[in-house]
Amino acid sequence: MTDRVRDAMVPEPRTLGGNSPAQEAGELLSRPEVRAVFVCEDEQLVGVVTRGTLVRDVVAAGRDPATTPVREIAEPPRHTLDPELPLDEAFRFLEDEDLERVPVTEDGRLVGVLSRSALQRRLAEDEPPPLDEDPGTAY
Repeated sequence: MTDRVRDAMVPEPRTLGGNSPAQEAGELLSRPEVRAVFVCEDEQLVGVVTRGTLVRDVVAAGRDPATTPVREIAEPPRHTLDPELPLDEAFRFLEDEDLERVPVTEDGRLVGVLSRSALQRRLAEDEPPPLDEDPGTAY
C-alpha cells in the first residue's frame, strides 16, 4: 500500500481561534520551532499567521497586538494538501513550489501539517540501502 500524506503529517497542529489576540500568535511564533500559527473558526482553517504577518500587519501598521484579533491579519493558505494524497506526489509538490510546510485539510478542517523535512526523513526510511553497501558494516 502506498504511503499517504496522513502517514507523515504532524496531526492536530496547534491552532488559535479567530478572536485570539495577535499578541498570542506572537508569543507562539517567538519559539524557534514554530514557523506559522494556524487560525481556525468552527473547525475550518481560515488562515495562517507568520512572523512576517505580525511585522507587516500589526507592528508596521501601528496596531495594538493585545486587541487585534488574528482573524483580521491571518492570510488565507495559498496551498493545502489532501490527507489521502500519495507521499511521492506531495514531495514533488513541495519541491516544485519550494514550500517548507503545508496545512493538510479534510473538508476545510485542519487535520495536520506536512513539512518537507519530515517528509524527506520519512521517504529516506523507506528507501532500501544501496546495492554496493553492506548493511552490517559500521563506518
